[in-house]
Amino acid sequence: MGVSGVGKSTIGSLLSKELSIPFFDGDDYHPQHNILKMSKGKPLNDNDRLGWLQTLNQLAITELKNKGAVIVCSALKEDYRTILSNTIKNDVKWVYLSGSYELIKNRINDRKGHFMNSDLLQSQFNTLEEPKNAIKVNISLTPNTIVQVIRKQLENTAEFGLFGLGVMGKSLSRNLARKGFKISLFNRHVDGKEVYVAKNFKNEYKELANALPFDAIAPFVNSLQKPRKIMLMVNAGNIVDQVIKDLLPYLEEGDILIDGGNSNYNKTKERFTYLASKQIHFIGAGVSGGEEGALKGPSIMPGGNKKAYKQVQPYLEAIAAKDANNLPCCTHIGTEGSGHFVKMVHNGIEYVEMQLLAEVFSILKAMGNNPDQIATILNDWKKTANSYLLEITIDILRKKDNDDWLVNKIMDKAGNKGTGNWTTIATAELGIPSTMVASALFARYISFFKEDRVAANLHFKPTTSHNLNLTNNELLQAYQFARIINHYQGFRLIDEASTRYNWGLNLSELARIWTNGCIIRSDFMSSLVTTFKSTNNILTSKPIIEQINTLKPSAKKIVAECVLNEIPIPNFSEAINFLIGFATASSSANLLQAQRDYFGAHTYQRIDDNTNKFYHTNWTNN
Repeated sequence: MGVSGVGKSTIGSLLSKELSIPFFDGDDYHPQHNILKMSKGKPLNDNDRLGWLQTLNQLAITELKNKGAVIVCSALKEDYRTILSNTIKNDVKWVYLSGSYELIKNRINDRKGHFMNSDLLQSQFNTLEEPKNAIKVNISLTPNTIVQVIRKQLENTAEFGLFGLGVMGKSLSRNLARKGFKISLFNRHVDGKEVYVAKNFKNEYKELANALPFDAIAPFVNSLQKPRKIMLMVNAGNIVDQVIKDLLPYLEEGDILIDGGNSNYNKTKERFTYLASKQIHFIGAGVSGGEEGALKGPSIMPGGNKKAYKQVQPYLEAIAAKDANNLPCCTHIGTEGSGHFVKMVHNGIEYVEMQLLAEVFSILKAMGNNPDQIATILNDWKKTANSYLLEITIDILRKKDNDDWLVNKIMDKAGNKGTGNWTTIATAELGIPSTMVASALFARYISFFKEDRVAANLHFKPTTSHNLNLTNNELLQAYQFARIINHYQGFRLIDEASTRYNWGLNLSELARIWTNGCIIRSDFMSSLVTTFKSTNNILTSKPIIEQINTLKPSAKKIVAECVLNEIPIPNFSEAINFLIGFATASSSANLLQAQRDYFGAHTYQRIDDNTNKFYHTNWTNN
């Protein structure tokens, strides 16, 4: 494509020979009245062009049934190119021949016997809308050189794009390259801060030898096969919207954006809807496993249009961890923001699992054990309660720093990146009592008030000499009990969201993809794959009911002993409090409802009336 005189026919003919596919000159398909009009020096209007463009579109469709073709057409406006590529957009590659007005005018004046004259050239330049997604070649090069440049760029396309080369982006890039995929890499250019990041990263690892590095958006997008598949690995928040805004001018109908960050599921729902209006697919994919998981195989939770997922499925499932049956720890979660929702709850469960181990650490330390001894005790727990977090906790406790354990030198202030907060908000909005996530989150908040805690210690100093009447096995049983309650609450929240938003989530399949690669993988998670095949509520599973009843006495004893000895155990305490409250058939909420009716006339129901009638009482009159 290009204005008249750029050499479209010459280059097109040479390129067809180079690629061994047929050549067609669009000018040969002009109807006679168009040729007559141009011969008289009159420019064509859009009505003149419509039938001609539709004819060339049908020619392209026909040739695609064989092995394709090179077709020459000025195609000056985006609307024309839309007609030319109608129904075959993903099978079309545009080559834009570009040159200066003076150079092209001189070429036209040198041509003999052509209906286009140089007087019409300015009107063509006025009409020209340069394509955003095309191989652009300057016609000052020799014809043979132009053909080689085009061929090289046609062949040099990538299957998948990574946008953002932070820790996770780099690891996922290497993972994709190791699986044999040709990828394009993008990282922004910031003078003095981020310079040639993609290029330098490519040169650092041999598996990236065939990767294409970029620090400009247009060539990055143009390097990708259609429909383009681009995974965004940028920080959650407004930066995602800015990246989408920057990419949109270069995207086309059917392209797919995948947000692999920890975005809020509500924002993902908004972006899904907005991009759907632009005919762009958006997939919110939770990715768990950290830096090592991203490199060796994470658990991936993609949510979005199922047809769009099918197009990225080979890439995501290839790089995902594998379960016990060698199936990928990646599955289509559901539509809209479902992928990011379940990743959010995954992180909420993770908060609790981490807090429980921190509380175990406090209790065992109060029982007189040093970090090495605690690690030995936990190592024995792996026989019946193994998990990734238990394993890394053992490694952490054994790490020495000179003459002391490193954990003893780390400031006791735990940060968070927001997913625990979002999970707590979601559980409140959906009306599900996932109380342990909130408790774990607030434990982190308390830890951050280090200076206040030091001051409070002077006035309310807890007991320093502990007299805990506990065994390691009782602590293990309490730990197992609390983990069951944590997983119940997390999956109950997911199930409620599935119902509320019509996502149709499969809890068994979700548990399966969390059996490897992710942070909360564990032996217990593996057992839930089977449990969720018969129920969405694990507290109705007979084996789990029996297990809870066996473990509950130890959980009560641990909490009682720790409260008496002033050892903070918010999650252990919440686990047993939740179950006791949840299993209380007649609770004190009758008094709460009476109080609400007293001051606010909120009404109440009676247990001796089965009609669901609501009552109000004037409480001040006897």
